Amino acid sequence: METTVSRHRAVTQMLVFGILGLLMFFVPVELGGKRTILFDHAATYLVKQWRRPAEWAMLAMMAYGAFAPVWRGSWRKGLTEKILTAFKIGGFAVTLCYVSGLAPAALTDKAMLPFLYDKLGLPLAMIIPIGALVLACLVGFGLMELIGVLMEPVMRRIWKTPGYSAVDAVASFVGSYSVGLLLTDQMYRNGRYTAREAAIVATGFSTVSAAFMVVVAKTLNLMGSWGFYFWSCFAITFAVTAVCARIPPICRMDDTGSAAETPVPFRQRLSAAWEKGVSASARADKPARILAEHFAAGINMAAAILPAIMAIGLAGLLLEKHTPMFDALGVLLWPFALLGGLAEPLLAAKGMAAGLAEMFLPAILLKDADVLTRYVAAVVSVSSIIFFSALIPCILATKIPLSVPKMLLIWLQRTALSMVLAAWVGRLALALGWLAS
Repeated sequence: METTVSRHRAVTQMLVFGILGLLMFFVPVELGGKRTILFDHAATYLVKQWRRPAEWAMLAMMAYGAFAPVWRGSWRKGLTEKILTAFKIGGFAVTLCYVSGLAPAALTDKAMLPFLYDKLGLPLAMIIPIGALVLACLVGFGLMELIGVLMEPVMRRIWKTPGYSAVDAVASFVGSYSVGLLLTDQMYRNGRYTAREAAIVATGFSTVSAAFMVVVAKTLNLMGSWGFYFWSCFAITFAVTAVCARIPPICRMDDTGSAAETPVPFRQRLSAAWEKGVSASARADKPARILAEHFAAGINMAAAILPAIMAIGLAGLLLEKHTPMFDALGVLLWPFALLGGLAEPLLAAKGMAAGLAEMFLPAILLKDADVLTRYVAAVVSVSSIIFFSALIPCILATKIPLSVPKMLLIWLQRTALSMVLAAWVGRLALALGWLAS
């Protein structure tokens, strides 16, 4: 049975939790000589001051994430799920070997497992659950519904999706692509999205969460420009989505049955948005339960992603070091790196191409590049959206009619466009002093 609270309480909790979430996520604070957002400070504190418990927590999450598909039987769903499960078990095994000192010398080079463990795995294990609590404040108490109504006039015109997809888009961007895809799949099954609309949302908005963006920015030493990075990445990601919605293969997908929307007069939009947010806040569950559910979702996400990232990240580093695989993929992206004016276009293109395997690989491979290339890598890691370690298997598990060949073409389109746009925006930011060198 749906419960509601008084209007006064609904307004209060929407404002209090919304402002708290905005402060925690968007306002940088200097502590101990380091300037970054508050929840990143919290994650860093746990890694540094509570390292041993943090390591045990990470290993426990990895063990759960690696073996959950086995005891649930989900590994049997298809070849992709079998391969991903094998990677997860392998990632957990190689991490155990590393922490126990049994890993071979070739893998303990500082640019291999030590880098993945200390700079990626351990911070990620703390950032995702803490970030889930912060994101609960942003998405659980009406703020996203308010934003959704304000965005309705532009959604259809720019992205060719219904106005209510704004909530899906923003929730996916600041929350979780897995939750976003679940919502998109439900909307498609219920006939509220056409095939084309579902494809636009799934491949254009269901990007990695904002908590992951913090890890990307930390890896590429961009936290000093966090505000600029976040908002520019948001704008570039959605600009690329607007372009991809108008070109094949997405523009050729079935769009019959698109829902008509009830227009809201411009003068009434702010009040309608406010009422929508307050109404959502009034129907929200108890704050403690919302926070607990989001924290549990953060734990589950970290558990699913950590072992895959360790395995695929290591595989990517080994392939980059010992094979020409990313050189070959990089040739496809080289013209766009050249068009963007990146310092070492072929090296940059090779690094960006690695994002197809795992979204963190561009950040790992280009961590020592110049600041413009690092910024472009940080944007591409998010804006390209499609990668084999997580999103592609998630989309294949839905009813959304996107095949692997279609997703590969969309990945190429998004990566190429993102590289050019990010390079141009980054150059402007450097000239204006918005991007610290």
